[in-house]
Amino acid sequence: MKKRILMSVFAATAACAVSTAYADAPKASNGMYVDSKGMTLYTFDKDSAGGPSACTGGCAEAWPAAMASGSDQPSGKWTTVDASGGKQWAYDGKRVYTFKKDTKAGDMNGDNFKNMWHVVKP
Repeated sequence: MKKRILMSVFAATAACAVSTAYADAPKASNGMYVDSKGMTLYTFDKDSAGGPSACTGGCAEAWPAAMASGSDQPSGKWTTVDASGGKQWAYDGKRVYTFKKDTKAGDMNGDNFKNMWHVVKP
């Protein structure tokens, strides 16, 4: 009897884990796309669709890649591309990033930075 109860509890726990394991692609908020923390997402003009990131070294420190978790599911124009340490979100084929100087949800301090960084908009 105890074995059956334990197996039922295990099965229920596994079912709950499966139902919540999948996350959505970044969401639109106030006319722009944001990550799960509400931080603004950007594209970099020097990146080419489907190509490797042109943002390396100090650039990558200031503009961290918007990484997808293993359970995140691409949707519509949102895909994932290989990146150092996992998968990076891409919008319409272009990698997306956050900006270190955006300190709270909704900040857009990187928009048009050096005319190369742009907020991702729906």
